[in-house]
Amino acid sequence: MGSLVACGGATPPPSEPDPADAEAAATPAATSGGEAAEEGDGKKEEDAAADASKQVPTTCEQREKMCLPPAAFVKRLCGGFYPDVALNLFAKGTPFTRGYLTRDTEAWNASGGSSSNDKLLFDEEVLILYQRVPDTGGMVVSGAGGGYDVLRWDGTCASLMTEEVRLHVPPKPKFAPIPWKSLDQKTRDAFQADEKVGKVVTERRKECKGATMGAVSAKCEKVDKQMGAALIEYVRGGGALPAPGPLP
Repeated sequence: MGSLVACGGATPPPSEPDPADAEAAATPAATSGGEAAEEGDGKKEEDAAADASKQVPTTCEQREKMCLPPAAFVKRLCGGFYPDVALNLFAKGTPFTRGYLTRDTEAWNASGGSSSNDKLLFDEEVLILYQRVPDTGGMVVSGAGGGYDVLRWDGTCASLMTEEVRLHVPPKPKFAPIPWKSLDQKTRDAFQADEKVGKVVTERRKECKGATMGAVSAKCEKVDKQMGAALIEYVRGGGALPAPGPLP
């Protein structure tokens, strides 16, 4: 009996891929994924740094025996007007370095933010935010002493020359007036909850009838100064204040 033979023969097994080709094909995808991951990590770090610059600091950075807030926060602070934040930074127990004016000085803000119409006065207390060092190209230049950006009690920043500030505390420091109507309602409520401060706030409201400028009575002027002094005393004495939210 004759044997049967299948037509076409057996199907050959699939060929194995070249390892070099497989590696080359995978490399672009892996590289792309790595770059995307790095970009994502970089974006997260930038976002985290931006968020940190908005938070009101409780610790400082040491610069030439001075305790200063972080520079990124200072940039945001001096680009706007934040009287509630100023009160928290000046509060009793905060570590930031205070300075005192050596003369009456016009107020101006090199950061471009709000500045006060009121002069800085001799012996006025300020918070030192940033030290500006002159660029002299390594040369010793007489009078090139740099300067400081400072925060006033009214929430505005000012730029001063080095010789306009000293660190020695005077017998009776002066203070920029706290802008009552610009404070957050929660801050005003905290002041008024204090028996002593609340009493003078009520008296001022009665005598001044809401007026803040223009022709006012002598009694209004007197009680307005008393209220300003009471607010300063409360903050410096450790009176409770609501924590301010992050800066914009």
